[in-house]
Parts: sequence; structure tokens; C-alpha cells
Amino acid sequence: MPRVIFHDVDGQRIEADAPVGNTIMEAALDNDVAGILAECGGACACATCHAYVTDAWLPRLPTLEEMEDAMLDTAAERRPNSRLMCQIELTPELDGLEVFVARNES
Repeated sequence: MPRVIFHDVDGQRIEADAPVGNTIMEAALDNDVAGILAECGGACACATCHAYVTDAWLPRLPTLEEMEDAMLDTAAERRPNSRLMCQIELTPELDGLEVFVARNES
């Protein structure tokens, strides 16, 4: 199982193993990562699973699609390394992925 390293909004580091095929958002919810609200349930319709991916991992992620890009425009404090965690499916190649959860207000 790939491991994701989360840094939540409270500054805690949480290492979570999650099944291949789950999204990073699902891994965060399953491991009670503070700040991932996931109000739309992973439908790419709210930006409440916004997080910052460490730069070293950005080239390994799937391409940012138009819908995700538009949703990120509604997120507070968008950065070049911003992604929606509902749009990234875990693969063995993402083992060790590190993300910092954004302040996702509803």
C-alpha cells in the first residue's frame, strides 16, 4: 500500500497507508487528517480537499485537468503546487507522497 505523508492544519504530521486506487482525499478522511473537509464527497465541486503537494512530487502526479483547475480558482491561497486531493488516485509510484493541507473553510 502506498504511504501518504500529510501535514495537517494543526501542524501534525500523519503518515497513512492507503489502498491503490483510493484518492488522497479518501486516505485523509480515513485517517482523520484535520483540514480535509471533502464537502462534495470527491466530485471536484467544492475545493475543500485543497492541499499543497511538495515540489519534488509534482512531476509524478497526473495532469491538472480543466475542471480541477477551475475549482482551484475558488480555493483560498492557491499556489503553483495546489491540487485537489479528490483528483489524485493513489498508485504504487506515489508511495511517500507528501502534502500540506490548506486552510479549507466551508
